[in-house]
Amino acid sequence: MTIASCGSVSATTLGLPNSTAIPAEKARLPKGLFVAKIPVSAKTKQRLANDIESITMLSLLQARNIGLAAGTRVPEILVIGLRLHEPNAAVPTDIVELIAMQRKSGMLFVCVRDADFEGTTRQECAFAVRRALPARAGHTTTSKVFASDWQPAGEATLNATDPAVDSMDALWESLCSQVILDDPSPIDVNTRLARRMQIAQLTTQVDKLTRDHQRAKNPEQRNEIYAKLHKMKRQLEELQGQ
Repeated sequence: MTIASCGSVSATTLGLPNSTAIPAEKARLPKGLFVAKIPVSAKTKQRLANDIESITMLSLLQARNIGLAAGTRVPEILVIGLRLHEPNAAVPTDIVELIAMQRKSGMLFVCVRDADFEGTTRQECAFAVRRALPARAGHTTTSKVFASDWQPAGEATLNATDPAVDSMDALWESLCSQVILDDPSPIDVNTRLARRMQIAQLTTQVDKLTRDHQRAKNPEQRNEIYAKLHKMKRQLEELQGQ
């Protein structure tokens, strides 16, 4: 059996079990499939048509073919390759959003592009997932597309065998953690994600207040800004130390 690939990337190169690989002849997904049943903006339709060269299902992870307990939230995980048309293209988050929102299954996207590198061209890969943001009880849940950094296609791998992964639900948490946090642990992903988002927000605020403090001429205003800056720096240090 010839297995599906997206550029040079396949289930095998990603380190996924051969039992999960999709045959090449059944792998190609028509673009029209994702705009047939839901309203889609003209801009997203244009990007789907022009920016995505092909959509390929690389792997289907299920309890029966990966030796895990069935999940209560995630029945299966689809690994979908997006071959990007333009060199040095960014991760197409709107296309990931469009496709991922149409199924309850977990979806991990493998984006493959050609990129300039040291005077030549190489193939690169980035992973993307759509995940609900951590939210307090009673608050509306929103989702966001998260993407990993680009890396050489031949070095892009996924870990489906972390010791803490014992079910499809845990596997999905592990894969999300790998993409978002660069860590295969499925434990407390939302807590770790919320902390990372807080750190990013505080870092932005600290940078802004530092510039504001440097520009401020009025001593009273400078003191007020400094007090806020000191407090935020302390909060940032506490979060980074956890």
